[in-house]
Amino acid sequence: MKKNTTRQRLLDATLKLISEKGYLGSTTREIAQEAGVTELTLFRHFGTKEKLFEALLRNHTFLPRLKELLPELENLSYRDSLRLIATRFLLSLKERKSLVKIMYSEVTTYPEKIKKLYNKFADDLRLTLASYFRGLQKKGLLRTVSPEMAAQLFLGMLFSYFRSEEIMRAGGMKKQIMEKNIKEFVDIFMFGTMKNE
Repeated sequence: MKKNTTRQRLLDATLKLISEKGYLGSTTREIAQEAGVTELTLFRHFGTKEKLFEALLRNHTFLPRLKELLPELENLSYRDSLRLIATRFLLSLKERKSLVKIMYSEVTTYPEKIKKLYNKFADDLRLTLASYFRGLQKKGLLRTVSPEMAAQLFLGMLFSYFRSEEIMRAGGMKKQIMEKNIKEFVDIFMFGTMKNE
């Protein structure tokens, strides 16, 4: 269980308010008030709203979960590893649906500093997954392709599915259908669509 430190309360308040109002609509005063501290305390802990947002991305997204997951993949087959990554990624997106939805809708209007933070987070996520693919290449288990491109394609395919099913449709992702689709995605990703000759 997380300690209820001032820093953690500020991150939780930021997550709540940005999920409801977006980055642009949430003020540091509101975040501090939600956390039960003064705005000065917020600035003592994070310095700026941008650094607070960066800490939110670093701590409350799929990136730390992916980093924790990588050692678990050592004992799994490639197929099972991809299925586990896909499942955890989609569940993480679903858990943070409000945040993802509002960030997705307002990202084009972010100030340049925030766009850079967001892009750095996306790059770190892609590079972390690429390191997994690169490790498999070194073991001779994957053919030579760009690990970064493979990571981008895999995550992009899953995000697109999440967006269409969870954000665009009223019903959202159903567990059984999601599991079936993950199996399909993984098979398509592993083997492509061309029939072996």
